[in-house]
Amino acid sequence: MTRPAIILPILAVIGFGLLSAVFIVDEREKALVLQFGEVRSVKEDPGLSFRIPIIQEIVRYDDRILPLDTQPLEVTPLDDRRLVVDAFARWRIKDSVQFRRAVGTSGVAGAAPRLERILNAQLRQVLGGVTSGSVLSADRAVLMNLIRDSARTEAEALGVEIVDVRIKRADLPEQNLAATFERMRAERQREAADEIARGKEAAQKVRAQADRTVVELTSEAGKQAEIVRGEADAMRNAIYADAFGRDPEFFAFYRSLRAYENSLKGENSTLVISPDSEFFDYLKSDTVVQADSGGQ
Repeated sequence: MTRPAIILPILAVIGFGLLSAVFIVDEREKALVLQFGEVRSVKEDPGLSFRIPIIQEIVRYDDRILPLDTQPLEVTPLDDRRLVVDAFARWRIKDSVQFRRAVGTSGVAGAAPRLERILNAQLRQVLGGVTSGSVLSADRAVLMNLIRDSARTEAEALGVEIVDVRIKRADLPEQNLAATFERMRAERQREAADEIARGKEAAQKVRAQADRTVVELTSEAGKQAEIVRGEADAMRNAIYADAFGRDPEFFAFYRSLRAYENSLKGENSTLVISPDSEFFDYLKSDTVVQADSGGQ
């Protein structure tokens, strides 16, 4: 066998060995160098790295933040009002060596159910210590941070870090929705009835006050009118009295003319009076002549 025929296979084996010894660490991942199942080194910086071919193997883990969506979980708050809670978490591998020891060869797929159990336990513990009103109000943000901190402590044993925990929804179970809606409707109807009753009571008070004000104003106006009318009558009587005192004959004549005018109105006026009655004194010719003579 010639020398080139021997050297070429050897070079090929050496080249294959060198290529097998080189591996690339991506910036989005961490790499563990294992030798017979034991961790020999951790490669976290991106770039080229080396290993011993065949003897050492490379295990890669994602170094990015990973999602974890849990199954809907039923919890019972302090007021015994059951809620179906749907939550999710964001986590990342913090210690790849500890993570390898905790989950073994199952990797991320094996860590997800264990993290879900931790998260569900903290959801039950934290939400079970408050009322359903707190879960459904703005206090939910504080509760989510408390769940995150508690779950983060337990997740350290897996070599992972819980970055965030969020509650997507917290609803009543389907079988309780109809009863709850009915109770809410009854409460709103009762509140509406109370408001209507209070409105009617207030309207009655306003109406009574208005009626009282009308009576008082009318009474006061009538009083003032009577006073003005009395003052006017007194002034009129004073004028009449003054005129009567100045010329009694003219005053008697004027009153007789007014009496004639008032008594002889209309087409069907009928008077039954003796012709020599004093009522006709100023209608008699001699009286008129005397009055005219006196005037001259």
